[in-house]
Amino acid sequence: MLTDREIISTLEMLENENLDVRTVTLGINLLDCTGASLNRVEDKIYAKIAHLAQNLVNECDRIGQKYGIPVVNKRIAVSPIAVVGAALSSSQLVEISKTLNDVARQVNVDFIGGFSALVQKGMAKGDHALIEAIPHALASTERVCASVNVATTKAGINMDAVLLMGQVIKKAAKLTADKDGIACAKLCVFANIPQDIPFMAGAYLGIGERDAVINLGVSGPGVVKKPIDRALEANPDMDLGQISELIKKLLIKLHASGN
Repeated sequence: MLTDREIISTLEMLENENLDVRTVTLGINLLDCTGASLNRVEDKIYAKIAHLAQNLVNECDRIGQKYGIPVVNKRIAVSPIAVVGAALSSSQLVEISKTLNDVARQVNVDFIGGFSALVQKGMAKGDHALIEAIPHALASTERVCASVNVATTKAGINMDAVLLMGQVIKKAAKLTADKDGIACAKLCVFANIPQDIPFMAGAYLGIGERDAVINLGVSGPGVVKKPIDRALEANPDMDLGQISELIKKLLIKLHASGN
C-alpha cells in the first residue's frame, strides 16, 4: 500500500517536476515465426504482432488519461531478426524489415526494434545476412530500429564484425544523406549488450522471454535536478558522495512511481 505521503510526492513530481512515462515497450517473441519461406515468415510475423499489439496504443492512452500520467512513446521490441530469419537471404531480410514497418504503422507505435544480431563470438549465415541488410532496411523504413552486439567482456571483441559495422554505418549514412543520415540514428552498435533491452534504438526481446512482455520507462530529469538544487542550497558543502546517496533515494522514488 502507498502512503498518503508517497501519493502526494508522486503528484508533486507529475505536476511540477516533469515526470512522465517516457515509453511503454511491448516485447514480442517471434521465435515461432521462423521458416525458409519468405512469404510464410512475413505472414506469421505480421499476424502475431498485429494480434498482440492491436490495443497497445489505445490502452496506453486510456490509462494515461485515467491517471493523468502522459505516456509519451509506444514501442515494440521483437526477438533478434537474425535468429528469426536465419534461413533467409539479405534481400529477403530487407523485405522482413518492411513487414515490421508495415505492422508498426498498422498498430500505430512509434518504433519497432529487434532488427538485430548478436555476433560477439562469431557470425552465422543469418547474422551476415542481417548485417548486410541493415543499410537498405533502415533507409527504406521509418519505424524500424537495428542493433548489433560486437563484443562482450567475456567473449572479447569480434573485429570482423567491427569492420563490417563501420562499413554498414557509412553505407546507411550515404543512403539517407538527403535525410541527414537518419538511418544511422536508428542503429546501435553495442559492446556488452544486456540480455534483453527495451530502449530504442537498440531494443530487442531477449532469447528465453515469454510471448509478450511489457516494459515501462519512467522519465523525470526534473525529479532529480530540483531536489539536488534544494539540497545544495541548504548545504553548499555537500560532497559527491552525499549527492550520490540523494540520487539513489530519488531513483527509488522514481521506480516506486512507475510501479
